[in-house]
Amino acid sequence: MMKSAEIAFLTVGQNEPQAMAYTDPLTGLGNRNRMRDKVLQISAERASDPAPFTIGIVNLDSFKPINDLFGSTAGDEILCQVAHRLRACIPDGALVTRHDGDEFAFVLPLIFERASAEKFGQMIREVLSAPYDLGDRNVRLSASLGFSIYPFAGEDCEELLKSAETALYRSKRRGRGQITVYSREIAQEMKRATQLEQALRNAIISDAIDVHFQPIVSLSNNQVVGFEALARWNDPDLGFVSPGVFVPLAEERGFIDALSEALLRKAAEAALSWPRELFLSFNLSSAQLMDPGTSSSILSILGRVGFDPHRLELEITETAVMSSADTAHRIIADLRAAGVRISLDDFGTGQSSLGRLRDFIFDKIKIDRAFVSRINSDRASEHIIKAILTMCEGLELEVVAEGIEDYAEAVKLRTLGCGMGQGYHFGRPADGIATLRFLHENYYDPTMAERASA
Repeated sequence: MMKSAEIAFLTVGQNEPQAMAYTDPLTGLGNRNRMRDKVLQISAERASDPAPFTIGIVNLDSFKPINDLFGSTAGDEILCQVAHRLRACIPDGALVTRHDGDEFAFVLPLIFERASAEKFGQMIREVLSAPYDLGDRNVRLSASLGFSIYPFAGEDCEELLKSAETALYRSKRRGRGQITVYSREIAQEMKRATQLEQALRNAIISDAIDVHFQPIVSLSNNQVVGFEALARWNDPDLGFVSPGVFVPLAEERGFIDALSEALLRKAAEAALSWPRELFLSFNLSSAQLMDPGTSSSILSILGRVGFDPHRLELEITETAVMSSADTAHRIIADLRAAGVRISLDDFGTGQSSLGRLRDFIFDKIKIDRAFVSRINSDRASEHIIKAILTMCEGLELEVVAEGIEDYAEAVKLRTLGCGMGQGYHFGRPADGIATLRFLHENYYDPTMAERASA
């Protein structure tokens, strides 16, 4: 006769393949199959009275860099700690599962509406924000969440998961630690975002993003000294798309390098037709200042076009510098060694501008529009600009005031000793042909006259 222990062992052995098919091997949580069965079970129980229930997805923010920095063993330990925390705080009758990578999911039978889902999400966000113990160090992570509610966001597991993923995608686009509950409006918003992303990819591939130029002038005589290159996109279907929309999107989706390289090439080619003493100002993104290959890429483009690096000024923001200070320092040093000048844009709006002036070598400071626009109406703004000008004089830095829109602002800045200005008062951004026309009408250069008559 077979003993009970032997019977139990055989039963476990027979069920082991099935258990493995429903279990995440790393954390011991259920997997996607287990979640699907739970949703089917709830749906069947409520077939006669389809009361709502909720599915949620949580994703760790910036888990991959932590995993890359400390190794996969540390990454696995974090995931196991996440699983332990989630298992400990879900309500009775709920299920938590692990799907791919650092993505976990919930089935919440007793959460019926948006407010409750958001409240649960806030609790999970707080639980996951506590430090993770890796033995010799602690690390902190934030988490983003997306929720979908049955039957409004879907009537089966796959539809509900897809809706929750759409909500999660929106959370990720809004920043770290965000919570979103799916709605039709959000679905439309994400659909438009996807369409915009695809249109931008196509525009970059087809070289359809244009470059316009805004004059920078000497305030002492209003003479043009250079132009800033600005990206412009007019899509056949979407119409005009603001660079404030498509440039961050290109950074977020990882194709800012391709966009920036195309724009720099176009800008440098156009600037070859200008008087040689005029400079070209061009913006670098934070992503480019994190890429060690940026300096060689820029210098390679200038070499192919035949544009003198001494005529190029690269504008960077303090936020971009702070993203990866060591790499940014090397990039700036390489470019300055080749003759490229570096300008700190939006000065005064960051959190440690003076420290950056000490740690980095810049050639020029651009005073942000936020101060310039109030120079004649706000004594504090006037004194801040005075202090910036005095400091830059001591550091032997050139200064450009951005966003000058009227004569009074220009006069005030000139009186205070600001060297250069830029804004609608002097000229709006224009394409390459209009910029050449502007130069012919407003800038005398014998070589341009000779080229025009040739």
